[in-house]
Amino acid sequence: MKTILVTGANGQLGNEMRIVSKGSCDRYIFTDVNQVEGVETIQLDITNIDDIRKIVIDNEVDVIVNCAAYTNVDKAETDEELCSMLNERAPENLAVVIKEVGGLLIHVSTDYVFGGDPYNTPCKEEQKGTPTGVYGLTKLRGEQAIQATECNHVIIRTAWLYSEFGKNFCKTMMNLTSTKPELKVVFDQVGTPTYALDLAKAIECVIAKFDGSQNGIYHFSNEGVCSWFDFTKMIAEYNGSTNCDIQPCHSDEFPSPVKRPAYSVLDKTKIKEVFGVKVPYWTESLKQCISNLK
Repeated sequence: MKTILVTGANGQLGNEMRIVSKGSCDRYIFTDVNQVEGVETIQLDITNIDDIRKIVIDNEVDVIVNCAAYTNVDKAETDEELCSMLNERAPENLAVVIKEVGGLLIHVSTDYVFGGDPYNTPCKEEQKGTPTGVYGLTKLRGEQAIQATECNHVIIRTAWLYSEFGKNFCKTMMNLTSTKPELKVVFDQVGTPTYALDLAKAIECVIAKFDGSQNGIYHFSNEGVCSWFDFTKMIAEYNGSTNCDIQPCHSDEFPSPVKRPAYSVLDKTKIKEVFGVKVPYWTESLKQCISNLK
């Protein structure tokens, strides 16, 4: 039996890790800097290395799953110090401590490490990072900081995360398409949605099969390709929102301080071959999530 420490446990992925843990033989410890009433969570500030060290040693932690991050892409442009602290220094702290005890760090990163170059084929793990904003840059530096410690690590880049928990695109569009007569959604940004529960199951698979030889960066999203417009159309269909006229538009109709990746489809070949991870098609997972929400 392993002892697994989850950070950011009250976020989308952290909550799905709670669900996955219920069927596990391993011992899970859920931590977050924020507390939620009625949810068992140990308070942990991952920017404080001494706090991390104490909880890891006291609980004989074998694996840290880092679900915590600064994820407000637009706000990051004017909040670089905090974004850097959470996305660069905190992962490095976790890596330093887990190396001291000979454990494994599983760290969740993002497709936003790409975007500066025009891609038209799925992004592979060894592809050079070309982030276009503070968020993507700090996440890329966080990956590099972890690798520099030479701890046992699996870095999983994901994209377009949604779930039954917190604020996300799926829940927002379920609301808008059921209350608005018409809606414009960008069609010139292409990627793949990721159901956080599927990612949590993939992480569980990595924990079970990691043997010390598979250190590195991996990609995980659901299978398939779509635009935000396509994603919205399927959300509306599965939610039964038939009265909203959903139309495609260009990104420049919604000005943003950050240039988002126009194409960030992730190649999942490596994680499937190395860990035997099964990857559901994006519409199947979306249907499941909306069914759960309804």
